[in-house]
Amino acid sequence: MRAGQDELTRRGTAGRGGRRRVVAAVVLAAAMALTSACTSGGDNGGKPSSWQGGGESKPKASATITEPKADAGDVPASTGITFTTKDAQETAVELTDAAGKKVDGELAADGKSWLPDGALEYGQKYTATVTATGDDGKPATATSSFTTMAQPAKQIRVSSFLGDNQVVGVAMPLIIRFSRAVPEDYRDDIQRRMTVTAKPAQEGVWHWVSPTEVRYRPKTFWKANTTVSYRVQAGGLPLGDGWYGRSDLTVDVKIGPSFVMTVDNRTKRMTVTKDGRVIKTILVSLGKKTTPSSSGTMVVIEKLRKTVFDTMEELGPEEGYRTKIDYAQRLTWGGEFIHAAPWSEGQQGSVNVSHGCVNVSMADGAWLFANTRMGDPITVKGTERKLQNGNGWTDWNLSWDEYVKGSALPYEPPAQPGDDASAEPGTTDEPSTEPTP
Repeated sequence: MRAGQDELTRRGTAGRGGRRRVVAAVVLAAAMALTSACTSGGDNGGKPSSWQGGGESKPKASATITEPKADAGDVPASTGITFTTKDAQETAVELTDAAGKKVDGELAADGKSWLPDGALEYGQKYTATVTATGDDGKPATATSSFTTMAQPAKQIRVSSFLGDNQVVGVAMPLIIRFSRAVPEDYRDDIQRRMTVTAKPAQEGVWHWVSPTEVRYRPKTFWKANTTVSYRVQAGGLPLGDGWYGRSDLTVDVKIGPSFVMTVDNRTKRMTVTKDGRVIKTILVSLGKKTTPSSSGTMVVIEKLRKTVFDTMEELGPEEGYRTKIDYAQRLTWGGEFIHAAPWSEGQQGSVNVSHGCVNVSMADGAWLFANTRMGDPITVKGTERKLQNGNGWTDWNLSWDEYVKGSALPYEPPAQPGDDASAEPGTTDEPSTEPTP
């Protein structure tokens, strides 16, 4: 991570942010009496706290704004306000534009910085004020004025795979994509600006699958009927080589019922559970020995009521085929699906004859298609081939420890019960109703 004018607000681990205002400010302000830096006065880039009291004693507390530096220009529009305090029991931060209008924002989890709710306007002057109050009740105030940079020519678009108000399955990862690769040493910066709020709260983390894509999943499957809001504050954020984030992004989605499919190659059967209860057992035929199905946990990527499987170009005229398919549900980029296969109904439940797909009857294919949704998980067990990570949304095919390694920030487990931080959105100590496959 880079330091300087674009010093970023530390927001803690992914999944622990949110839109807390009054409660967060009170909790963090109290904590800052124990964690604040021991700095008073001096030239640290912002004007130190001032006091005018005539014959009264000087305030016990003090504050200094460290970023942006006083009278700084060309400041990124993503800037936060970083500061140090001494002997402060309460701290308040205010940011105003040139017209005196207040900018909404919140204290960061570390209690040493403040972040606006959105990117600042380009080419505008702002004034930051930090007020620290000690146990003597006397406020000490530090101010710093700065001017944001002109709008940059090189901007990176940030997009979400999911749209507002979508309802998805309990294994659905949150997927954020960038229109240009984010250099590795800038990923921690953007990840600090990415927050997930889940109700009920659940522990989770961001995982970079490539320089242009980062995903979020909870430790175990989402709880059924969870509401999820995720945010990326990328507007004006430096992302390397003179590129900046184009805009902020906020998405609200809902997790549907828990609909989990498990296929056992030994029995040639699929067990379907809904909200933890077995509701159906389905006969299947998996991939034959020359084209085995993949063992692992996959996720329904897309649903196609009717489609055509065409492997003529891939396999040639002798092995290839062109077949009309009903009730197809994609599981891998390599072409594994759940789908209706009336031609193999005689072998379903006893013999594997497919080219790697999960074959079911027409009736069962129609039933599954009517009940599943994108993001529902399916785990296949006992075949000759293991699922290749990256071949589909294989986030659940990684253990939690492996998934955490994909974060650009050190992972911090949620606080234990009884700790104030345990109530933060995006974390919980309660296990999901679904086990991690």
